Amino acid sequence: MSQTTLRSWLDERLPLADLIQTLRHKTIPHHRHSAWYYFGGVTLFLFGIQVGTGALLLLYYRPSASEAYESVQFITARVPFGWLIRSIHAWAANLMVAGAFAHFFSVLFLHAYRRPRELTWMSGVLLLLLTLGFGFTGYLLPWNEVSFFATRVGTDIATGVPIVGDSLVRFMRGGDDVTGATLTRLFGFHVAILPAITTALVGLHLLLVQRHGMSVPPSVERRSVDDPTALRSMPFLPHFLLRDLFAWTAVLALMAALATFYPWELGTKADAFAPAPAGIRPEWYFLWAFETLKYVPPSIAGIDGESLAVVTMGLAALGVLLLPFLAGHTPKAHRLILWVGVATLGFMTLMTALSLAGTAP
Repeated sequence: MSQTTLRSWLDERLPLADLIQTLRHKTIPHHRHSAWYYFGGVTLFLFGIQVGTGALLLLYYRPSASEAYESVQFITARVPFGWLIRSIHAWAANLMVAGAFAHFFSVLFLHAYRRPRELTWMSGVLLLLLTLGFGFTGYLLPWNEVSFFATRVGTDIATGVPIVGDSLVRFMRGGDDVTGATLTRLFGFHVAILPAITTALVGLHLLLVQRHGMSVPPSVERRSVDDPTALRSMPFLPHFLLRDLFAWTAVLALMAALATFYPWELGTKADAFAPAPAGIRPEWYFLWAFETLKYVPPSIAGIDGESLAVVTMGLAALGVLLLPFLAGHTPKAHRLILWVGVATLGFMTLMTALSLAGTAP
């Protein structure tokens, strides 16, 4: 079958020509902040890497307390390039979280949550929370010493949720303590439930981005009134797409270098009866919350301090989700949200740094 015949056969069955025409006519705003647009595509690319490497790891991984550690050890030591696939999966997970946070704060600072992009913002915030959920549920799967006790510490935080705290902990653990049931339960969330929800939300998010296009920051809009060159447009195909692919290539090179020169360690197998080693802490993207709880007093105005802190964090997350409906649309409101976002990022960075410094050897 010739190339022309194959193309005609596909055009008759799939609307490829219409899709290509749509992409050729699609434009992307081009201004001094345009570089931030690429973090969304980078995060999506890393999610694809996670799906591909995760599927390969599933061929050998066994989700049980008696076999999980040995199966990961077999992947690392015996499967050809198994160590590389596992390292890529682990590093891509961390880079994906970093990319998701960078995308979130860039959207916040550029005020891209404004009308009519409320649903785009909300779906993006939910995707960020799902990304953190992937990190939490996947941490225990190697069943090593560090992940076992870190998961115990992480699930203990849920006891601070008023009324349903204890039930929530038992739901996450599959019992009163971290056991093989916890591993099986988190494995199910990690490979089935979260990917299904994430795939649906990614589709919705991309549909909304396609529908409303890229947002232009208010400062650029105001400047373009006096200086038309401050805001231009760039064709999506091929200009923006090629730049996006270049960003993907750079991230792929970074990920390959990290996975090759700093392969992800397996550590020691978990022992539920052994004492917790010193310096146990969650992954870096949860350190700010972990450290914050250390500074909360046991009681505040007669209320349990940890419960109050957990509720405050939950309300803050709800406020972020509903930000488009809570925020004003005036320049003063935009400046206020900008400074609140900067303060939040600074606080998270400070708490993370304090946690790392406090647990350093």
